[in-house]
Amino acid sequence: MMDDFFSRAIIAGVGVALVAGPLGCYIVWRRLAYFGDTLSHAALLGIALALLFQVNITLSVFLVSVFVSLSLLTLQRRVTLSTDALLGLLAHSALAFGMVALSFMSWVRVDLMGFLFGDILAVTPFDIAIIWGGGLVVLIILMIFWRSLFAATVNLELAEAEGMKPEQANVVFMLLMAAVIAISMKIVGVLLITSMLIFPAAIARRFASGPEQMALLSALIGVVAVFGGLFGSLQWDTPAGPSIVVAASTFFIITVLTATFCKVIKSIRFNKGNNY
Repeated sequence: MMDDFFSRAIIAGVGVALVAGPLGCYIVWRRLAYFGDTLSHAALLGIALALLFQVNITLSVFLVSVFVSLSLLTLQRRVTLSTDALLGLLAHSALAFGMVALSFMSWVRVDLMGFLFGDILAVTPFDIAIIWGGGLVVLIILMIFWRSLFAATVNLELAEAEGMKPEQANVVFMLLMAAVIAISMKIVGVLLITSMLIFPAAIARRFASGPEQMALLSALIGVVAVFGGLFGSLQWDTPAGPSIVVAASTFFIITVLTATFCKVIKSIRFNKGNNY
């Protein structure tokens, strides 16, 4: 029989995986991995502000992530810099401000390693309620805006021609990203959140035949990574959050090697067939 803390960790991890998987597909499709990193770095500033003003950390991280997202949209219209350059400026600025703010709060004992790399084994029933409640809201909104988001991802001009509102869909996407970053922070930490969004989607892309199937596969792969990482952590006494990421990256490496091996075998058979 599993201990209560381990059962809570599994429930929390599964909840994050089910939300991060479908949303991660849009990160892969739109090539926005750096945007996810920017929001995860901004989470540290949210933590610092939450401790300073003694408010809920999840709420503070969400609000800071929203502020960074809206700042990106504003800067894109007013500054003649590429998006990746703006993301780099915002990411490192938020991270630096967060670290400096935490260093000034000498009266607060901060588990910096827990915030950076997660502490899934310490989740409480309240954390689980936030993860599953917030995750359900994110999935419902994602389903409502799925068509608009996908159309804007495939072809922005075509989406506008069909009467959709891609700009509105982009704002919704950024808000959903901020929400997922906020509820995922305690699972894998601010430095590893993006991996939970990218790895399952990248793996699912190799096997899915359509966008909806990819979203479903991505969620299932994330769940498998959570189980693999947590039980691996239990077996080898390794950090739980990073172990989940290691499990996901291992699955990705296996799929890449398997695909490469299959291509080599097909090439050999094809060459043999041409020799006869």
